[in-house]
Amino acid sequence: MSKLGAAPTLDDVAKMAGVSTATVSRCLNSPDRVVKATRERVQSAVDALGYTPNFAAQVMAAKRTFTIGAIIPTMENAIFARGLQAFQEELHQHGYTLLVSSSAYKPDIEEEQIRTLAARGADGLLLIGHDRDTKIYEFLDRRNIPTLVAWSFAPDAPVPSIGFDNRAAMCALANRVIAMGHTRLGVISGVSAGNDRARLRIEGVKDATRQNGLDVSDLTIIETPYEIECGAQAFSQLIGQASRPTAILCGNDVLAVGALRRAQEIGLRVPKDVSITGFDDIELARIVSPALTTVHVPHREMGRKAALQLVEMVEKQVTDQGEQLDTSIIEGQSLGPPGKT
Repeated sequence: MSKLGAAPTLDDVAKMAGVSTATVSRCLNSPDRVVKATRERVQSAVDALGYTPNFAAQVMAAKRTFTIGAIIPTMENAIFARGLQAFQEELHQHGYTLLVSSSAYKPDIEEEQIRTLAARGADGLLLIGHDRDTKIYEFLDRRNIPTLVAWSFAPDAPVPSIGFDNRAAMCALANRVIAMGHTRLGVISGVSAGNDRARLRIEGVKDATRQNGLDVSDLTIIETPYEIECGAQAFSQLIGQASRPTAILCGNDVLAVGALRRAQEIGLRVPKDVSITGFDDIELARIVSPALTTVHVPHREMGRKAALQLVEMVEKQVTDQGEQLDTSIIEGQSLGPPGKT
C-alpha cells in the first residue's frame, strides 16, 4: 500500500481488488470490456481507497488534456444556457470536461481568453459567431487547435460552424410582421460591432422592408446592450417619436421583454397599441404576458451537434464545413394587426 499520507496508486487498487493494474485500467477506461463482477470489485477498491486517476499521466499518454474551452459573450441571461448545457452533456459522454468563460461582448477579453485556454492545453474551442480579428484565426491555426463556431452559420468562414442563418431568420419574422399590416417598424438590436448575429438580424429586417416595397430609411434602429432595462429604454426612445412604429422587432427575447415591460408601465396595450417581437425563444419569452412572438433557435440540437463535431475534429483531425440548422417562428400573443385586438 502507499505510504501514510500519499495518494493511492493504480497498483494499490489492483492489490486490493486482486487483479492486475492492466485490468484496473480497463475497468476505468473501457468498462464494457470487463465482466461485471470484476468491475464491481475494482470499483469497491477505488471507492475504499479514494483513488483518482493521474491526470498528468493520462495527458502524457493520450497527448490530450480532455478539456474543451467555450467562450460565450455573456452569462448574465439565458441566451446561451440551453445550448451550452447540451454541449456539455454531449462532451461528458465522450470523456471531455468543459471550461467556460465569458467575454462580456468585448473582443480584447475574448482574445485574452482564447490565448489562455490555448496555453492551458485545451484540446478544442467553441466560439460564438464569426466576427473577430483574422489574427485570432491565424493564431489558432498555428497552434493547431480545432475550433468551431456556433449560433451563426457561414460556409466560407475561416473555421466551420454549427448554426443558423440569422439574416434569413429575422427576415422571415419581419415579413410576418409586415404581412400583419405594419408599415412603420422599429428595431431594438444588440450592439452590432463585432457581433455578426446582431448585424445580420438588422440586415434581415432591412431585407424584408425592401421586399415589401417599404423605405429602409424609415426604419429606426437602436443598438443597445442585451439587458432588460436597455430594451426598456430603447422602447421609450422609439415610442416617443412623432411617427412612432406600430411594431418593434427586437434582436433577442431579453430586449423584447424589456420593451414589453416598458410598454405596460406607460399604459400601452400589446399588441393592440404596439406589437413587439423577440428572437431566440428562451423560456422568458413564454412566461411573460402576452407571450412573445419570436424566432425559435434549436439551442439544444446546436449544442449537441457542436460537441459531436468538435470531438471529431479533436480525435480524428477531421474538419468539414459544419451544418446549417433550421429556425422557425413561434406565434405568441405579442404580435397583432396595427390598431386591432
